[in-house]
Amino acid sequence: MVFGFPAMERPAAFGCDGTHDDTREHPVNALRAASLLLATLTTGLMAGLFAGFAYAVMPGLARVDDRAFVAAMRSINQAILNGWFALCFGGALVCTLAAVLLHLPDGRRAPLPWLLAALVLYGLVLAVTVAVNVPLNDRLAAGSADPARLRAMFESTWVRWNVVRAVLNTTALGCLGWALLVARSVTD
Repeated sequence: MVFGFPAMERPAAFGCDGTHDDTREHPVNALRAASLLLATLTTGLMAGLFAGFAYAVMPGLARVDDRAFVAAMRSINQAILNGWFALCFGGALVCTLAAVLLHLPDGRRAPLPWLLAALVLYGLVLAVTVAVNVPLNDRLAAGSADPARLRAMFESTWVRWNVVRAVLNTTALGCLGWALLVARSVTD
């Protein structure tokens, strides 16, 4: 009895809604769930970033003059290199890989195809970023040509490949969302 009220009794292995909560009995299950949730969140944040550039930032910058475009992209490229970006950009890969590894044991493989698909898709996002977008950002930062030439070298290629990143990343997010549903249905 606490403060004159009888204590509510419920088994420790049951969730607030009375359903079985496997994560309380086995710490590995909690790690499995946490890695999948964090993979989904960080991948979603990256998908939102790339999509936001595709449907708002770059179309908005397309309306400004060459000097303003180059100055804005240089400023954005400097500002984005921060801890929050690194946490999401790297976290999506690390957490998705962790989710894959934690779902390898027998009896936990149902979401594995979706997790592997998400990992491959995010790997492609990283490949596009490293092979195309970062080198273009570096060339824009180092360029001393007139703004019209810098923009012509940069804009259409960067935009095209950013749309590819947005689509790949959003598809990876969809795979992780589906993996969450599949993983949840296995534990019900």
